[in-house]
Amino acid sequence: MDLKIEDILNSTNGKLIIGNKNTICESFSKDTRQIKKGDTYIAIKGENFDGNLFYKEAFDKGADTVIINKINLPKEDIEKYNNQNKNIIQVEDTIIALGQMATFKRELYKDKIKVIGVTGSVGKTSTKDVIANVVSQKYKTLKTEGNNNNNIGLPFTILRLKDEEVLVIEMGMNHFNEISYLTKIAQPDIAVITNIGTSHIGNLGSRENILKAKLEILEGMKNKLLVINNDNDLLNKWNLENKENIEVHTYGIKEKSEFQATDIKLNENSSNFICENKNEKINISVPVGGEHFILNALCATAVGKLLNLNNEQIINGIKSFKLTAKRMEINHLKNNIIFINDSYNASYESMKASILSLKNMTAKRRIAVLGDMFELGEFSEKLHRDVGKVVFENNIDTLFLIGKDAIFIAEEAQKFGFDKENIYHFDDKEQLLKKLKDYINPQDVILFKASNGMKLFEVVEELKKYF
Repeated sequence: MDLKIEDILNSTNGKLIIGNKNTICESFSKDTRQIKKGDTYIAIKGENFDGNLFYKEAFDKGADTVIINKINLPKEDIEKYNNQNKNIIQVEDTIIALGQMATFKRELYKDKIKVIGVTGSVGKTSTKDVIANVVSQKYKTLKTEGNNNNNIGLPFTILRLKDEEVLVIEMGMNHFNEISYLTKIAQPDIAVITNIGTSHIGNLGSRENILKAKLEILEGMKNKLLVINNDNDLLNKWNLENKENIEVHTYGIKEKSEFQATDIKLNENSSNFICENKNEKINISVPVGGEHFILNALCATAVGKLLNLNNEQIINGIKSFKLTAKRMEINHLKNNIIFINDSYNASYESMKASILSLKNMTAKRRIAVLGDMFELGEFSEKLHRDVGKVVFENNIDTLFLIGKDAIFIAEEAQKFGFDKENIYHFDDKEQLLKKLKDYINPQDVILFKASNGMKLFEVVEELKKYF
C-alpha cells in the first residue's frame, strides 16, 4: 500500500507547489547519492548540512517528487520542474512530516502486519537481527537496516513497507520522550527490552531513569505484550513489582525464566544450549560466540513462539542469522591472526561482554584495543575504571588504549596488578596504528572496541589491508 501525494498532504498538512496529487510515491530517500529513478526525496536539515539545498540534484538524479521545508523557490525552477511533470511538496518541518507520514502508513497496515519493537541499552541491533531471521522462516519480514533506530531511521523503515507480514523495528534513545515518540509511530504488537545498562547514563542520570525511558515503548501499544531479559537486575525487579495489565514473557540464563538456557557449551565462534520452555526442550546452535548471544537467541525463541513458529523454524532462524557489520565481526587473516571488530559502539556492559568473548578465544596472545565510551557524563571515570578491572580479571595479555578517558582503564587495570609494561596508551589513531603494525604477531587475537565516534573501525580496516 504505497502513499499517494494526496496522503502525504493530508498527513503532514503540506502544500503541493507543483505536481499531481494522485502520483504514487513508492520509495523514499534522504540521500541524493542513492536516489533512483522515480524516488521521493525527503530533504533533512541536520547540524552540518541542509538537505533542502539539494532538491535540484535529487530531480537531476531521477526523483519524481521532493518534500522540502518552506524555502524560497526561484520561479524559473518551478516552471522548469512543472514542465518535467515533477512534484514539489513543502512542509513546515520535514523531520516532523516524516514521522507523520510513517504514522499514516502504519495505520494502513494495522490489521495486516505484526510489529516487533526492540529497545535496550546494548544488544538492540544483534537482537533485532536474530529475531528478524527467525520470524522470516515463516513470514515475509522487514527489519531496520543497521541501527537506523532514531526519529529519522525508524520512519524511513516503516515507509519501506510493501507486502510484508512482520516488521522488526529497532528503537534507540539518548533522552526521555524519544522512545515515546517512536513507539507511537510504530505501534508495536510485541515489545522487547534487551537490558538496562549504562549507555547514555550521562544524559539520564541513573539506570533507574534509563529503565523509565525504555518502558516508554509501552505507550504505543494497544495490547501490552512485553518480552524481557530476566537476568537484568532492573528488569527483573520491575517485573516482580509489575502491577499493571502487562503480559510479560521472560528469558534468561541465571534467573528462573519462561525461556531458560541450560546445558550451555561456549565455543570460540559459536555456542550450543538447550532452551527449556514449559514442557519442551529445544536444542539451539548460535553461530556467534559469547554468552550475550545466547540471550539474544532466547529472546528470538520467545518472539518466535509468540508468533506461532515451530521449533524447526526457530532453530533454523537462529543457526543462519548474520550480524550487522562492525558488531562482533570475526576476521581471519594470514598467519592465524584474528580480529574481533566490535567497534560500532560501547558501554560498560558491551565492553565486558566483548572482553569475555576475547578471553574464550584460543590464541598465542589476547590483545584488547579499547577506546573511550561516550555519553557517560559524571559516571565516565568510574565506568572506564570498571572496564579496567574486567580487563585484569580475564586473561588479557596486552592492552592498547586510545582516548582521554581510556587512561582510567589503564590506571585501574594496573591497580589490580596488570603489568604496566603491557599497557600502551595513544592520543591519536596514527600512533596506535603504527604500534599495532609492529606489535601484532602470528596467532594473536585482537579485540577492537570503542564508541563509534572514536572511529576505531578505521584502524581495523587499515590493519586488515596491512596483514
